[in-house]
Amino acid sequence: MQDTIETLQRDLDEARRQQIATAGVLKVISGSVFDLQVVLDTLITSAVKLCDSDCSNIFQRQGDIYRLVSSYGFSEEYIALADTHPLRAGGNSTAGRVAFERRPVQVLDVLTIPNYAASEYQRLGGYRTLFGVPLLRNGEPVGVLLLGRFTVRAFTERQIELVQTFADQAVIAIENARLFNEIEARTRELTEALALQTATSEVLRVISRSAFDLQAVLDTLVQSAARLCGADQSCVFERDGEVYRWLSGFGFSDEVVTYAKAHPFAPGVHSATSRVARSGEVVHIPDVLADSEYAATEHQRLGQYRTMLGVPLLREGAPIGVFTLGRTRVEPFNERQIDLVRGFSDQAVIAIENVRLFEQLQARTRELAHSLHELRSAQDRLIHTEKLASLGQLTAGIAHEIKNPLNFVNNFAALSSELVDELQEALQTASLDGRIRAEIDELADLLKGNLAKVVQHGERADSIVKNMLLHSRTGSGERRPVDVNNLVEESLNLAYHGARAQEPSFNVTLSRNFDPAAGAADLYPQEVTRVLLNLVTNGFYAVAKRADGAGAGYQPTLTVTTRDLGRRVEIRVRDNGIGVPESVRAKMFDPFYTTKPAGEGTGLGLSLSHDIVVKQHGGTIDVVSEAGQFTEFTIVLPRGGAEAVQPGSAP
Repeated sequence: MQDTIETLQRDLDEARRQQIATAGVLKVISGSVFDLQVVLDTLITSAVKLCDSDCSNIFQRQGDIYRLVSSYGFSEEYIALADTHPLRAGGNSTAGRVAFERRPVQVLDVLTIPNYAASEYQRLGGYRTLFGVPLLRNGEPVGVLLLGRFTVRAFTERQIELVQTFADQAVIAIENARLFNEIEARTRELTEALALQTATSEVLRVISRSAFDLQAVLDTLVQSAARLCGADQSCVFERDGEVYRWLSGFGFSDEVVTYAKAHPFAPGVHSATSRVARSGEVVHIPDVLADSEYAATEHQRLGQYRTMLGVPLLREGAPIGVFTLGRTRVEPFNERQIDLVRGFSDQAVIAIENVRLFEQLQARTRELAHSLHELRSAQDRLIHTEKLASLGQLTAGIAHEIKNPLNFVNNFAALSSELVDELQEALQTASLDGRIRAEIDELADLLKGNLAKVVQHGERADSIVKNMLLHSRTGSGERRPVDVNNLVEESLNLAYHGARAQEPSFNVTLSRNFDPAAGAADLYPQEVTRVLLNLVTNGFYAVAKRADGAGAGYQPTLTVTTRDLGRRVEIRVRDNGIGVPESVRAKMFDPFYTTKPAGEGTGLGLSLSHDIVVKQHGGTIDVVSEAGQFTEFTIVLPRGGAEAVQPGSAP
């Protein structure tokens, strides 16, 4: 009876110890659910203590072999042997049998097994009795749990059940760790994918925002590539003939950038960039200092990189540049990172190609714009030539149809005036009544006055015909270099003295503002003089008209200015006369348009001036005015050369 009670008490104590130990293991598992090593170490330590064992191992399956992942009670020599000589399923080793048979195996004395496969394990481990339990997941072994004793003594049924419980816990721990590792790996993949997507989005945003700003796009690419691939440095080289020149970089000092720009790479074997340029393929150098062919020593010394990766920028299969990444430590790039750089290289090619096509488009657009300008100029010259031809035909007809009758009218009007004088002289001898003689004299004077008006208007008609003939001419005189200031001064004096001769009371203040650097220009001096005379005369007319209605405080003034514009020279004629309304300015260069009263202008002066300046000399003539205040004409003439119209061409 007493023995039975003691046995029960021992069983209860043992059960209590096992329960406490199991609770401790479960606590460790719950506290270190994803730290597999801690869980396995706790499991075998508890198993050794509760099962009265001397040593314990856990082997975990890795493919076709089983590696030691946790041990208790073994020497370092034993552990080193297990690391270098993993076990396999099958054979007559205890662990091999457990893995192969997928059931618990107890060997009372391993020394009694003939040709024991794990004899070296046993010699270093010193165990005699072994008990092994398979770690099964879905019926497949994922590992083996072994307990050993240095003496020959079998494990009890209770101990075997307990070890199987620990084995189940080990399977749970291994499975949890596997799932956790898979989740972590997937999380890393998703994080990397998100980072890549974000970087790609940034690059695409930069590309869309700066589609033709190549530098901005490449700077973004090299920064993103370095950050996502764990590189310290990154750069892009572009092919320029037979060499590859620095375009963009990240992580390099100014000294490196300056040296790299001054020393472009040529295809070869002396650097990563050169090898990519030569082969058109990815080049990976784990350690440039260990590469016997690497010769870009100054680049390396300045950049301090060790590991290099070079990826080609390919267009139609040929390299147009190189994308490189570097690390200042020896750490090779992995395949994922290499693929990532390939993607960035493709983006760089797109950016470079976009800019190249854009520049080609711009160049083509400029060519087309120039061609269109030339075409329009040619059309303008053709139209003007046709206009001149038509005008020439018209004036020739006028000369033939009008000139002769006009001369007849003028001549016979003058002759008739002389005949009236003779008639009056003849009547002087006749005896006529005084009243009749007075009437005859009055009629004779009236007839002479009418004949004088016929002559006056005939001369005006003749002047109009002459101006039309001038307008239809292509040029006058010889084109030659002329001092601009002297030409303007002579024209101004000629116009002033002409105005004074026509109207002695005319008075105007002349202001000269000549630029000494105005120099010479290749001109038709007679034609430009005609333009200046026309503009100055118009200015005199404008100030005279304003003076007629202005008070005593008004001072008529005409200012002539010259200015050097480099390849061109500028002439300004400004008066403070009546000004020109905006509605008139739009038509003032049209032929036959005039605002002067009938008999005072033909409407051909400004039209002729425009053609001389623009068509004949390739210059410009513009006007600004404010009614009642001023009018200013600005002439800009090329000094000569390609900008000027060649002699003999249509004006």
